[in-house]
Amino acid sequence: MISLALNLMKTLALILTFPLGAFMILGGVNHFLTPQTYFPFIPDFLPQAIINYLAGAIEMVLGIGIFIPAFRHKASLGVLGLMVLFLPIHIIDVFRDYPVIGSHFLALIRVPIQFVFIGWAWFVGEKAKR
Repeated sequence: MISLALNLMKTLALILTFPLGAFMILGGVNHFLTPQTYFPFIPDFLPQAIINYLAGAIEMVLGIGIFIPAFRHKASLGVLGLMVLFLPIHIIDVFRDYPVIGSHFLALIRVPIQFVFIGWAWFVGEKAKR
C-alpha cells in the first residue's frame, strides 16, 4: 500500500514537472517580449532593465533545467528560491494605491498563488531527488 502511494506521488510529481518547466520558460521569454510589464514591479532605485532581463534569463534556465532529470532537483530548488524572492514584490503590490497587477482584488489573489508556485516547486524538487 505504501509503495503504491509513493509511486502515485512520484507519478504526480512527474506530471507536474512539465507544466512547471513550461511555465518558467514562457515566463522568462515574456520578460524579453514585454519588459514594460515587469518594470513597475522593480523598485526605482534598481536598474530595471538589467533586473528584468536577468530574472527572465534565470527563469528560462531554471525551466530548461526542470526538463533535464539530472538537473531537476536543483532547478526546482532554484524556482522555489526565485518564487520566495518574488513574494515581497507581490505583497508590496497589495498595499499600493494602484496595484501593478491591475486591481486590489487581483493583487490579493496573486499572493496565495505565489505560495502555490513555491509548494509546486518544492514538491517537484523533493520527488526528483529520490
